[in-house]
Amino acid sequence: MALGRANWLFAGSLRAGKRAAVIMSLIQSAKLNGHDPYRYLADVLERLPTQPASRLKELLPHR
Repeated sequence: MALGRANWLFAGSLRAGKRAAVIMSLIQSAKLNGHDPYRYLADVLERLPTQPASRLKELLPHR
């Protein structure tokens, strides 16, 4: 974490920093729920284009 703090100061822009925070939160949530983060994200990115907007919550790690 200490190394990351210095690197995260230079995310490029506020929007880039927010995006990075969302991705890191998804990865950590996947770990906490017992998923392999790489496999979880690969599955979500594969299913996302065909997932109806009303069912996006099904893709969250705790589901």
